[in-house]
Amino acid sequence: MKSPVVKRSIVIAGHKTSVSLEDAFWQGLKNIAAARDMTLSELVATIDTDRRHGNLSSGIRLFVLDHYRSLAEDLPKEGNGLSEPIQFRNVASVVGAGR
Repeated sequence: MKSPVVKRSIVIAGHKTSVSLEDAFWQGLKNIAAARDMTLSELVATIDTDRRHGNLSSGIRLFVLDHYRSLAEDLPKEGNGLSEPIQFRNVASVVGAGR
């Protein structure tokens, strides 16, 4: 079975390094860099400089998580900013439990 974590190479401040990230974190990182009009290398260099502990891969995951948490906190609380409230289904009915 293929691991969901992929090792990726990136150049930071002229030095090549690698980070191991899941696709969701990598895509989130790319989206954040684009929204900030930065290159991926520039954003990762900033994360590397600002991280307090752990390895770079963990620092990136925490950065992406914090970014999206901040966005979620800015959403209106009632209805989550959507035109209609989110409806959740009973998981058993979705997966056909009991068949």
